Amino acid sequence: MKKLISFLLLYSFAVAFGQGYHPIDTADYAQRKDFLKNFSANTESLIKKSKSEYPGKRGNELSKIYREFSKEFEQKVKDKDFVFNSVFDAKVKSLIERLRKNNPQVPQNLKILISKDNTPNAYCFADGTFVINMGLFNWLNNDDQLAAVISHELGHKVSEHTAKTFLNMIDQDQTDRVVVQNIKSTRENRNQRAFDVLKNRIYRKGAENRRQEMQADSLGYSIFKNSDFTKTEFINTLKRLEDFDTISPRKLNVETYKKYFNLPKQEFKEKWLQKEDFSLYNYNHYREKLNKDSLKSHPEIVLRINNLKKVFPELETEAADEKPAGSYTVLEKTAEMETLPNFYHSEDYGIGIYAGLQFLQDGKEEGYCKAWLGKCFAKIYEARKNYNLNRYLDRVDPKNQSESYQQFLNFMWNLSLDEIKNIADYYKTTES
Repeated sequence: MKKLISFLLLYSFAVAFGQGYHPIDTADYAQRKDFLKNFSANTESLIKKSKSEYPGKRGNELSKIYREFSKEFEQKVKDKDFVFNSVFDAKVKSLIERLRKNNPQVPQNLKILISKDNTPNAYCFADGTFVINMGLFNWLNNDDQLAAVISHELGHKVSEHTAKTFLNMIDQDQTDRVVVQNIKSTRENRNQRAFDVLKNRIYRKGAENRRQEMQADSLGYSIFKNSDFTKTEFINTLKRLEDFDTISPRKLNVETYKKYFNLPKQEFKEKWLQKEDFSLYNYNHYREKLNKDSLKSHPEIVLRINNLKKVFPELETEAADEKPAGSYTVLEKTAEMETLPNFYHSEDYGIGIYAGLQFLQDGKEEGYCKAWLGKCFAKIYEARKNYNLNRYLDRVDPKNQSESYQQFLNFMWNLSLDEIKNIADYYKTTES
């Protein structure tokens, strides 16, 4: 039966892509309305429980945080940041059921949401709302790796890390208020003492996050290994996530620019590829006042892997990760094709153009990719015209960007307003 289902999925996938890919339909008003109704009710229940468990000021402050978070998250749902009844839902639910089979501690009241976010991430809230980013399907290689990420987030949920983090923030606020009052009462070294309060808070937060991540790793792996997944894929998942970068590292060739921007009414200009000279810029002129490494919200992947191997010796044996197969292949391809509409939805128009050009260079769905180039260039034109292009297009940063991405940014900033409009109009016309 499973083989039949996989075959049907692959067949429908081949037919759909043969006819040209169409983005996931987001006409899901009824589902969003139903989710928001239930989410609001669950938030009120969570607030009532918080006030009961933590009477007094702590409970009141915790309730305020939950209510404010609820308001912000509900707006994201209304803004269509999530897709309902998508092809991804059934996969996530089936993996959670497999994890739950031998793990009674896995909550029953989880509510699954698929986010239109290209980063490979997932998170679980205190009320049991479980968010899976579409980027996970595109970046990971198989069911087991996706289940590993879900297991890690279940580790956070079972440990109630969300509530503990908020309570620590509330308690620290009280402590810092007292310290700040003492600083105000004296004139000596006020600035330095105030900075020390900020620094200590950030460091403590970083240390607590590290501890929670490793705890979620250990508890998550315990859940994972009790199920029917390949144990070594838990480590392979962490290695895979370590390699992720928001900006694709694939090189965009100069020939690609010349191919797609030598238009009938606007010939390609070599000056568009001129690079800004940063050779005389001293990047060491400014020194960071805080140690960046101590501020990372997640410990280094290597440290997390070593910790897991120390706690679970069976993970010392390594194995190559399994490549996509069956129904996962369909979801991986769908997530890949959703990359461009997702960047457009999040208003990352510059990165959307860069990704679209890479897709075209790789020979993917030419008509589809050109249409999204047109949409993104139209938004870039509006931003340039309104003097707010910095919101949607990065500035060149040689210290932190690949040469290929720097070349792309130089190209984009070298285009005049009229040239951007001509490109936008051409690809919008091509779309129609």
